[in-house]
Amino acid sequence: MTDNPPLNHLKLTAHCSLLTAYYSSIIMRVSYTSRYYADIGEGHVFPIRKFELVRDRLLREGTLRPQQIVEPLPALITDVLLVHTEDYVTRLRSGTLSPREIRRLGLPWSKALVRRSFLAAGGTINAARFALEDRIGSNLAGGTHHAFPDRGEGFCVLNDVAIAIRVLQRDGLIRRAAIIDCDVHQGNGTATIFEDDESVFTFSMHGAKNYPLFKARSTLDVELPDETTDDRYLEILQEHLPQVFNHSPEMIFYLGGADPYHGDKLGRLALTIKGLRERDRTVLAECKRRGVAVATVMSGGYAANISDTVEIHCNTIRAACSVFNSSQSSAAALK
Repeated sequence: MTDNPPLNHLKLTAHCSLLTAYYSSIIMRVSYTSRYYADIGEGHVFPIRKFELVRDRLLREGTLRPQQIVEPLPALITDVLLVHTEDYVTRLRSGTLSPREIRRLGLPWSKALVRRSFLAAGGTINAARFALEDRIGSNLAGGTHHAFPDRGEGFCVLNDVAIAIRVLQRDGLIRRAAIIDCDVHQGNGTATIFEDDESVFTFSMHGAKNYPLFKARSTLDVELPDETTDDRYLEILQEHLPQVFNHSPEMIFYLGGADPYHGDKLGRLALTIKGLRERDRTVLAECKRRGVAVATVMSGGYAANISDTVEIHCNTIRAACSVFNSSQSSAAALK
């Protein structure tokens, strides 16, 4: 008789230890390319420089390392056509959108704008694939939730999150997904795309009196009064998050908009940078606790001081590093 554990028990223990070591040393990958920039004119309210500034700040402080940044390829036309109409995509690429369509889009058409839109969609597809492999992935762009199948609007050309979901479903990687949209503006394009699709749960928590004037119907819409503050916002978020997970998603896309900030020119809410950081941690910690892969995208942000918008977006990545115990977590990730 021996008191030694059986060999298969030792193997199982070693396997579990290896898994524990692996998950405690995940190096989060993020999508980024300098071609997320397009010239939209000086003084435009959309701060298109923010993508580069977020990347630079995260690298400078050590939250990210250069090897974690993966340059995306543009989304394939076949991927984009899973969501958008062929007519819209053809006219978008050829520069033959009508003046009314360009006004609704809110951005001047250019080849660079089209290129960055396809790249941002590719970046979100990448982030989703990273998340399925590592539990967490990010795109330092994306969240263009006002894009409809047949048009763009509200600075949104292509609906990157919808495209990524359809790609993952087509490729048999997921069946069910959920979107947690914490941009201050309702994700009307996303809500419309998935309105009759029970496989995708759309949750939008937004300003009641903000753009768009006429709201679409998400699976769950939570409308907030002007001047909502940190404590009330977080209370409402925690109250409604369980409904998202009751859908049993295999993948979550988190739109961590910077525009609920009290200093945002288009926001109308009254959250602080600290409150928005806690929002990110709340969402990401719940995803981790429930074992659901999550991809973060940036969505909107229009602070009077662009540095504030950059800091809010950086905090989403810092929170992801901290919550998921990535090996690159540092003092910077806990700021």
